[in-house]
Amino acid sequence: MLFTPVYAQAAGGGDILTSFFPIILLIIIFWFFIFRPQQKRAKAHQEMLGAVRRGDTIVTTGGLVGKVTKVTDGADLQVEIAKGVKVNIVRTMLSDVRSKPEPVNDNK
Repeated sequence: MLFTPVYAQAAGGGDILTSFFPIILLIIIFWFFIFRPQQKRAKAHQEMLGAVRRGDTIVTTGGLVGKVTKVTDGADLQVEIAKGVKVNIVRTMLSDVRSKPEPVNDNK
């Protein structure tokens, strides 16, 4: 027999916390460096989508730049991409709002 009963108990009976400590440390590192910033970016993007209004210049994920002409409560926006050319765009496909001009006066 190579091991005595005392040595076998000491070698196999390590503390559970010390054995899981590296895994717990990795989870904490991933949380602060990957998951938390991603959640912040997603929240900022949702706030940007909710704040889009008529007259804003927007950029779509496909690279189209246009001016918002009509905002509905649903998921669609009407965007003018050239003079006289209006297209409907799904709100979630916006990647950036380039300018925030003053609100358009609807009482003309």
